[in-house]
Amino acid sequence: MGELVNRGESAIVPEGFYKQVSSILNAARDKAYTAVNFAMVEAYWEIGKSIVDEQGGEGRAKYGDALIDELAVRLTKDFGRGFNARSLRYMRQFYLAFPIRNALRSELNWTHYRRLSRITDPDARTWYMNECADSRWSTRQLERQINTMFRERLLASKDKEAVTQEIQKSAPARRPEDIIRDPYVLEFLGFSDDTAFRESDLEQALITHLQKFLLELGRGFAFEARQKRITFDGRHFYIDLVFYNYLMRCFVLIDLKTDDLTHQDLGQMQMYVNYYTRELMNEGDNPPIGIVLCADKSDSIVEYTLPEDNDQVFTAKYLPYLPSKEELARELSAEYRAINEATNGETQG
Repeated sequence: MGELVNRGESAIVPEGFYKQVSSILNAARDKAYTAVNFAMVEAYWEIGKSIVDEQGGEGRAKYGDALIDELAVRLTKDFGRGFNARSLRYMRQFYLAFPIRNALRSELNWTHYRRLSRITDPDARTWYMNECADSRWSTRQLERQINTMFRERLLASKDKEAVTQEIQKSAPARRPEDIIRDPYVLEFLGFSDDTAFRESDLEQALITHLQKFLLELGRGFAFEARQKRITFDGRHFYIDLVFYNYLMRCFVLIDLKTDDLTHQDLGQMQMYVNYYTRELMNEGDNPPIGIVLCADKSDSIVEYTLPEDNDQVFTAKYLPYLPSKEELARELSAEYRAINEATNGETQG
């Protein structure tokens, strides 16, 4: 009989038995995660192939654009906002990047494949796909290896062991809530609208959309945290979104407001930026940047915040990689309207 472990409520469960049951649950959850994600990947590959086949080549480019736009309207009506025109173009790009379905790796999720599809060299794309699956890289790890040219450095290095030691740390274990919170999985299953509004209504739905929008830009954004807690003088503050941008080499902090923007909101973001500058910047990092967004269906407001006396740094190092204020405001207002129209439609229905 195994060793008895006292957990406070019971002293009759042997540790070996508990580990056996735990491993069964963990294996089942991992299997469920892989199955759901790869079913989505396969479906999106099929959709991408169908679009390419229907478009019939470059000579029908205008028809192809109109086809995607009209298809997006009908799919969004029947299946939700996860099937807008931009998403359909990602599916088309995915199929063109990976035309052989049997070569896809089931260990990778849709976010992995979106990033891999942007690699122009087919050999590099296949190499990163297989290495990512074999090494169980998270999407953040994959982004980092691509941006730091890991494959090229590995091929050029005489000391390959030293290069590979950089990424020996495996990706963190998947948690069951990761499946539930993944916005792409929720949209695929048709749950995203209800879940977003149960989570915390309009603001959380907008934050989810903003998170996806920045990751889909393809400008070096890697997700770090949501509702990141920092503490000053015993008081807790929460930053809506935190990214690390590998092209700018800096943290990007984002706060979203759904009421009027105040000087206090800007001052609070300045406090966050200064905190990250003092406490969390690594050697070689550029100063963090803060973005405060005030959402409105017609006139969203976007403000950037930097450490003091860094205007020239912003212009030279950050501006080429950040979406413009106008681009962010347009995206936020459009999503604000879409959410309101969806909820009003549900109420009237």
